[in-house]
Amino acid sequence: MEKIINIHIEKLPEGAYLATSDDLQGLVAQGRTATEALEIARDVARKLIEARAQRSGDMNLDVIADSFDYPLIVNA
Repeated sequence: MEKIINIHIEKLPEGAYLATSDDLQGLVAQGRTATEALEIARDVARKLIEARAQRSGDMNLDVIADSFDYPLIVNA
């Protein structure tokens, strides 16, 4: 089942992108691009969710809706 986790992306002074989340404590990912940071964040989120589910059961994350807004990043 897909869940929604809000991610905050910040461009660091050295040019890399940092991804964090208030929804999933401990989620921190860094990439050369925003897309790479998001891909790494997705992998980190899966591992955090799996680890926490083994310790304390299901996490209270929102289930993905049938319709939602998503910002599309395009390099033009």
